[in-house]
Amino acid sequence: MLPVKMNIGQEIHYMNDKYFADTNILVYAFDNRDPVKQKISQNLLETIGSTGNLTLSTQVLQEFFVTITRKLKPPFSIATAHELVENFIYYPLVQVTPTHILSAIQRHEREKVSFWDALIIEAALHSHCTILLSEDMQSNQLIENRLLIHNPFNL
Repeated sequence: MLPVKMNIGQEIHYMNDKYFADTNILVYAFDNRDPVKQKISQNLLETIGSTGNLTLSTQVLQEFFVTITRKLKPPFSIATAHELVENFIYYPLVQVTPTHILSAIQRHEREKVSFWDALIIEAALHSHCTILLSEDMQSNQLIENRLLIHNPFNL
C-alpha cells in the first residue's frame, strides 16, 4: 500500500510522517482575524490530527491557553479555553522534562535560537517527529538530519 500524499502549502508530504505542531498552528485555528491562516491550521489539525500523526507538548498547550485567553481579541473565556486544551490532550503529548530543558538551553546557546523555540525542537526530536510545523522558525531548516521545519503559511 502506498503512503497517502498531502499538500502542505506548496510541498507534498506523506501522511506517515510524524508532525509536531508549534503553538501558532493551534492558535490560528481559532483566530478569525486571518481567515487564510485559520483555514490552513484547521485543515492541518483535521487532516494530520485524524491520523494520529500530530504531536503536541505541554509547553504548546500552556502557550495556547495563555494566548487565546489574553492575546486574542476578543479573548476566549477560561471555560472555553479549558475545553479546547482538554480536547488537545488526546493527541500524542510530550511532557517537558528537566532533560528537555537542559538540552534546550544547550541548543539555545549553540544555535542562537530562542530558548522557547529550542524547547519545541527538543520535544519534536524526543517524539521522533520528522516535520515541525511552525511559523516562527526558519522554514526548510533541517535539524540533526531528521527534523524538517516547515512553515505551512508560506504560499
